[in-house]
Amino acid sequence: MSDIGVLPAQTLRAMAAQGVIHADPAITEAQIQPASLDLRLGTRAWRVRASFLAGKGRRVADRLAELEMHQMDLGAGAVLEKGCVYVVPLMESLNLPMGIQAVANAKSSTGRLDLLTRIITDEGVEFDRVAEGYCGPLYAEICPRSFSVLVRPGMRLNQIRFRKGHAVLNDAELLDLHAAQSLVPGEPVISEGLGFSVDLRPTSGTLVGYRAKPHTGVIDMDRIGAYDPAEFWEKLHSKDGQIILDPGAFYILVSREAVHIPPDYAAEMAPYLAMVGEFRVHYAGFFDPGFGHAAAGGTGARGVLEVRCHEAPFVLEHGQIVGRLVYERMSERPERLYGADLASNYQGQGLKLAKHFKAV
Repeated sequence: MSDIGVLPAQTLRAMAAQGVIHADPAITEAQIQPASLDLRLGTRAWRVRASFLAGKGRRVADRLAELEMHQMDLGAGAVLEKGCVYVVPLMESLNLPMGIQAVANAKSSTGRLDLLTRIITDEGVEFDRVAEGYCGPLYAEICPRSFSVLVRPGMRLNQIRFRKGHAVLNDAELLDLHAAQSLVPGEPVISEGLGFSVDLRPTSGTLVGYRAKPHTGVIDMDRIGAYDPAEFWEKLHSKDGQIILDPGAFYILVSREAVHIPPDYAAEMAPYLAMVGEFRVHYAGFFDPGFGHAAAGGTGARGVLEVRCHEAPFVLEHGQIVGRLVYERMSERPERLYGADLASNYQGQGLKLAKHFKAV
């Protein structure tokens, strides 16, 4: 692990064998992605009064004793209710050496269900960040925002990425990479990452997205392709290239640009400047090496946007910049790419709901 960058699948496998990543039960091959590791829910959940961080010098277990309302056994399946906050110990724990840090994020399907899921650690002062040298357990804080969900032990809602050193491309390096490997069609918008915009003028028809319905049934996270979208989502149509976002509502939209992540790079979706409007792209965002890459079965893939409006209604217009992709170097090319010999649900995607819903 001498090279700077995001650590690939083969290095993650070695870290598990060496005990740097510990798991009970042991890590399975299905958890290992090209540049990240899926994390599994443990057997018990704590319903807590509020979201929290452990804070310097404090353990998550101590804060749970302070904030818990009740505990739940997940063994036979349990419903996490919309609007409530839960903490679930994960099956994985870490014994990181100095020089190796980690960042976590929700998996794509988790974000598309508007499940706010974040990793917390002992002595943690930030969500989804694990400091170099950390030795201890990992916990998932879960707050369903739009739909109540049924979960069981072993379900994978979050993923974690490990990196050595600083490998983020600056704007000049990103321009050079685009010139060499064409990250998006046409002229890129580059400012602290690769900007992407919203598509509200589809090439055919008027369907531009979906808005979550406020009163729905429970979604079993194990059921794939099982649910009628009409029971959970309202279709959004636009004839003039704009929509009005309602405060508190959750939307699934799509980027105008087809994104390409070359094999020696990974990317993470990040929010754009807060000053651009009263909304947030609720990103679920790791993009693995090979996403949208031709040799891995893709020809560019558009990013699905999970958008939540804040206090005031806001007019969102076609082509408006809503987020950016931050590119990082891999420490070495992963042995397999996203979409190549993997069960990749979203290679070559356009506007698409989570995998739990029937195709529309």
